Amino acid sequence: MKSKKKLRISYILITIISCLIGVLFLSPFYIIIINAFKSKKQLFENTLSIPHSVTFDNFKEAFQRLDFISSLAHSLFITIVSVVLIVVFSSMAAWMLERTKSKLSGFIFTLFIASMIIPFQAVMLPLIRVMGKIHFLNVAGIIFMYVGFGSSLSIFLYHGFLKSIPKELDEAATIDGCNKFKTFWYIIFPLLKPMTITVAILNTVWIWNDYLLPSLVINKPNTLTIPLKTFFFFGEYTKQWNLALAGLILVIIPVIIFYFLAQKHIIKSITAGSIK
Repeated sequence: MKSKKKLRISYILITIISCLIGVLFLSPFYIIIINAFKSKKQLFENTLSIPHSVTFDNFKEAFQRLDFISSLAHSLFITIVSVVLIVVFSSMAAWMLERTKSKLSGFIFTLFIASMIIPFQAVMLPLIRVMGKIHFLNVAGIIFMYVGFGSSLSIFLYHGFLKSIPKELDEAATIDGCNKFKTFWYIIFPLLKPMTITVAILNTVWIWNDYLLPSLVINKPNTLTIPLKTFFFFGEYTKQWNLALAGLILVIIPVIIFYFLAQKHIIKSITAGSIK
């Protein structure tokens, strides 16, 4: 009986703690949502209260200020192209490094792992200086840099996953007359789907939300991404919180849509990765 009481008490305590943690994590979303529908006056009167009168003017003005369609298109283009290139190049590189057992391949793989330790801020200024000299501070340049910075972690993840794929599949494909290119694309790459989804999600979230690198590379007003456009709500003397919060909700919507569309594949990738 005592053990049952202890279990019940521990269950109640865990439930209470879980609810408190849930409220703590959800509170920022509550603040963002309720204040996005308030006027500037209502927002400064009480930040935590429910709006007395709901207004959609913030969303209309934020939509125009963000130049939402244009900035969304730029963010989507940069994110999609960067992620596709990261997935293709990283999977190919990881496959060759894992299958080629030599000191050179081990050294190259170690270099990729070591590069993950170096923070971006340490190479930020020299990189921008070099890229500026070769006139590569544009959309193509930022995609090139995203591929470089995102490849190390992606190669590490693919390399670990490839160890669970038998090398005999490569040999069987070679016997059947496949060259290296066909062996990878028709045999190996389809088997990497769980890890490919994981790599794509990690890099999509990182690139979509990134502010620092685009702020250094993209200088033309007609090529700004959504994070850069959102920054314009915060001036030197004024901060338009009501418009900024409405803009944040508009920015979050594409991510939520992406999650719901990819939810089935995300769950599959997690379960497949755990089985592997």
